[in-house]
Amino acid sequence: MQRCLHLALAGEGNVAPNPMVGCVIVHENKIIGEGFHREFGGPHAEVFAVNAVRNKELLTASTLYVSLEPCSPYGKTPPCTEMIIRNGIPRVVIGMQDPFPLVAGKGIERLKDAGIMTTTGILEKECRELNRRFLTFHQQKRPYIILKWAQTMDGFIDEVRRNTGIRYSNRISGTLAHRLVHRQRTSEDAVLVGTQTALNDNPELTAREWRGKSPLRIVIDRSLKLPSSLKLMDQKHETIVFNEVKSQQSENISLIRIDFSGDVLTQIFDVLYNLNIQSLIVEGGAFTLQKFIERNFWDEAYIYTGDKWFFKGLKAPAITGKIIANEPLDESYLTVIRPE
Repeated sequence: MQRCLHLALAGEGNVAPNPMVGCVIVHENKIIGEGFHREFGGPHAEVFAVNAVRNKELLTASTLYVSLEPCSPYGKTPPCTEMIIRNGIPRVVIGMQDPFPLVAGKGIERLKDAGIMTTTGILEKECRELNRRFLTFHQQKRPYIILKWAQTMDGFIDEVRRNTGIRYSNRISGTLAHRLVHRQRTSEDAVLVGTQTALNDNPELTAREWRGKSPLRIVIDRSLKLPSSLKLMDQKHETIVFNEVKSQQSENISLIRIDFSGDVLTQIFDVLYNLNIQSLIVEGGAFTLQKFIERNFWDEAYIYTGDKWFFKGLKAPAITGKIIANEPLDESYLTVIRPE
């Protein structure tokens, strides 16, 4: 099962909204086939593992290990349970049950009904950690939310801005931290900023410094005051603008009207849920980040502390939780926090 988890990670950033899954087939204590889910819409891990077995006759005396319950309904691909049954595999070991309502428990039931010895809950904690985004999405009906900001040694997220009309990014963290941010963007579905961050920093919110796909860009712009000259409005990448004025589609920019007198965050979550957005990075600003924190709508926080002092300015968000990582970087260090 540990090998299954290792294989599954190879699909990170390519399989959403599907989960990451790894599969290993063992015959007489020897791995004879393995695979992982490589891309959304493509064959599942079990299919790659079975296809990798050279001598298919060995399958009738083998054990299939898989990190997530095999699917049972017909979707973009045929059910993996039927393939397992058809190949006469006598034993299946499963890491965790699939939370997706169309599958949950039905794949396991189908295997047992076919007389296959089925074991579940093997390294379940690790399997759940691997697919925490998938689980949050289906169980809480919202994306897995990652808060991210950079702050100075004295706890400021930005300096005092002068009203010069010049927009610039006031980078606090170092080069390595900047590249790690771009790497993270390739692994998540969407990234969000508020109006003031879009105006002050003029961010592009793409993954320019790491190989991989750029996330869906999201900005909250209540009155549609952001100018079209901003990088976020360049039409080069899919972008959503949540506002209270109108809904309109224009090339890669979707204006989506929501009710700002109501619960803004849950309305945004509803839209993202319907779009199958399973993970969201919130990159600022301080006001927007604090709103997520106050509502307890966050699952991880990535805080980059740079080797700078501002002495005055905009204070970083106030957050408490369990520190799960504290990594030194080049000119800064990264602290990762999760809710207690």
